[in-house]
Amino acid sequence: MADEVDIGSLTPDQQAALQQFTAVTDAPLKDAVPLLTRCQWNVQIAIARFFDGEPAEDPVAAAAAAAPPQDTRRAENLMNGFGASPRSSTSSRRVRVEPAPRVVPQPESQIDTRAPLVFTLLWAPVSLLYTLLSRYFRFVGHLFPFIPRAWGRLTASNIRAPPSRRSAGRRPLNPRDTAARFIREFEEEYGPNELPFHEGGYASAFDAAKKDLKFLLVVLVSPEHDLTSPFIRSTLLDPAVVSFLRDPANNTLLWAGSVSDSEAYSVSSALGCTKFPFSALIVHTPAVSSSAMGIATRISGPTPPSAYLSKLRAAMSTHKDALDRVRAQRAEQTATRTIRQQQDSAYERSLATDRARKQKQREEAEAAAAAEKAALAAAAAAEQHALALHQWRHWRAAQLPAEPGPDAPDVVRVSIRLPSAERVVRRFAAGAPLEDLYAFVECHDVLRSGDVVAGADAQEPRGFKHEYAFRLVSPMPREVFELSAGGTVGERVGRSGNLIVERIGGDESDEEEEE
Repeated sequence: MADEVDIGSLTPDQQAALQQFTAVTDAPLKDAVPLLTRCQWNVQIAIARFFDGEPAEDPVAAAAAAAPPQDTRRAENLMNGFGASPRSSTSSRRVRVEPAPRVVPQPESQIDTRAPLVFTLLWAPVSLLYTLLSRYFRFVGHLFPFIPRAWGRLTASNIRAPPSRRSAGRRPLNPRDTAARFIREFEEEYGPNELPFHEGGYASAFDAAKKDLKFLLVVLVSPEHDLTSPFIRSTLLDPAVVSFLRDPANNTLLWAGSVSDSEAYSVSSALGCTKFPFSALIVHTPAVSSSAMGIATRISGPTPPSAYLSKLRAAMSTHKDALDRVRAQRAEQTATRTIRQQQDSAYERSLATDRARKQKQREEAEAAAAAEKAALAAAAAAEQHALALHQWRHWRAAQLPAEPGPDAPDVVRVSIRLPSAERVVRRFAAGAPLEDLYAFVECHDVLRSGDVVAGADAQEPRGFKHEYAFRLVSPMPREVFELSAGGTVGERVGRSGNLIVERIGGDESDEEEEE
């Protein structure tokens, strides 16, 4: 619980370690203080355990609880005397792999460079005096420009200072830029090479080696050391070593750094580097934990290429079987995951096909229902129209004037051929509108049947707008008597006429040939 952690009871060193740990991991106090306590307030070990997970067994407690070493010579002699197998002897002398920490450099923006308050108050007069003097000399240099140039020539020797002195002022960069700077300086110093350097920080190389189950070879050099250049030229750049590191079958990831950079210095401290040049082979150790990384071997000092490769191969062969088992497990898990994804994909496709089929059936059913509904509506509308047309014919037949007698003046005699090939002759008053001639043709069946309702009883259907579905045509010469043109029967037909009833939209040529 965060309220039970008494920060005031911690020593200044412990408070500084707690502040550095929380700045890097952003962990709450209730988790940070116990973890630092278990790690004996070692920030590097605590950060490594925070990111990599704590081992199942605390090395400090295990070392304290371990029994004092016994004389193994007698035990081996006794075991050999009783016919013990070499396998049991080897398993009894199994060496525990030291865990490899994951080093994350602290960002420069999180480094607290503020001095204590008492020291700041004591240093305030000196700082003020320095500020006044620097401004005074800057003013003098502005008035007399030759003074800064002369002073620069006198102090130009610092340009030819050795790299060890100049490296103290190296500008801190982020891990990726620091790795790029090291590779660039390495090529400038030793020329172009084919070493497969990891172009990133130590933490990214550490994570990549853990994820891909590769061996991580960490090479740390010091520009101040006299053996750095011979080691790089004779060992690291040896064609056999370069070929070994570039061989994909070896699964090796190379990360190198100079201890003049803060990240490489932190890595050297975490890996226990005591002599330069230094190399460490880090490998995944599934025997300790599913996510643990351990130091397989350390190579310190100048080493010939043959011995260098022999140590690397010996360390790799020790952990090769364990890595192969983990790779097989991961391959099996990947294959299982792929099969499951394929099954899920096939199941989703099957569901999509079923949904599409059901959607199509539903749409077809809806279309059929809509068509049936439209057919019923059309049938109802046709029936309603037929009833209205029947009522209108009876009403219009009752409205037609009676046929003039033989002795009536101004009479037009019209011969009409109906669509049924029946010919009807009727007389119309010359002043009758042409619509009476159309109405006679429309109501001919009603008039012929004699089922004409009296004018008072016949009623026009409400809301019904009648349209004639035919037209009257004079065959020779052909002339169409359109109702829309108006006029009377005498004006349009003359004293007599021979007309044909043509259905609108029907085949006119056939009727003309028959005529």
